[in-house]
Amino acid sequence: MDQVFDDQRVTLNLGDVLTNGFAIGLKNALSLIGASILWILTIWIPYLNVGTTIGLFTMPVAMSKGKIVSPTEIFDGKYRQYMGEFFLLLGLRSLMTIPGYLFMYIPGIVMSLTYSMGVYIVLDKHIEPSKALSMSNKMTYGNKMTIFLSKLCVFVPFFVLGFLMSAVPALSTIIGILLFLYMIVLMPIMLGLDAYIYAELSKGNVE
Repeated sequence: MDQVFDDQRVTLNLGDVLTNGFAIGLKNALSLIGASILWILTIWIPYLNVGTTIGLFTMPVAMSKGKIVSPTEIFDGKYRQYMGEFFLLLGLRSLMTIPGYLFMYIPGIVMSLTYSMGVYIVLDKHIEPSKALSMSNKMTYGNKMTIFLSKLCVFVPFFVLGFLMSAVPALSTIIGILLFLYMIVLMPIMLGLDAYIYAELSKGNVE
């Protein structure tokens, strides 16, 4: 039987999300950077590129279980099996989020956060896209502000370093190097946050 989620509410703590998300992301940083490079090198190959894209952007599922991901995991054929579900989920999510962005943008952000766990549920629980989006809505209820703030906090060093580079020309080279290094680990950190958030919010699942 497919796994579903019960009505148990999990409340995220911003400090825990940042601390654990950074730790998970940095622990897998080399693998995620390697996977990104392999994805870029093979993005021109039709059909294969769909599977590698799904594999790359759903790595938080494996990371949420404490696994150290492998860069070559994106080539696993299992990801291409979910091509239909992946495109359907993206289509449904777009139908519900794009109108929100037309209403002064903020509703679109809220809707994006609401359905942010959908793709992970499809890959992890093998559930149809529409139901996965509904589950994502239940999982993120009461936690959207925490999720938003955690993502915003990740970009604070980026904005601070960017400001300092223009405000302190004498240190622009050093600050530029720090900014470049942070940009490299930005994607692993973002995926690490998603991995921790998904792990916490899915604790209420039952058979």
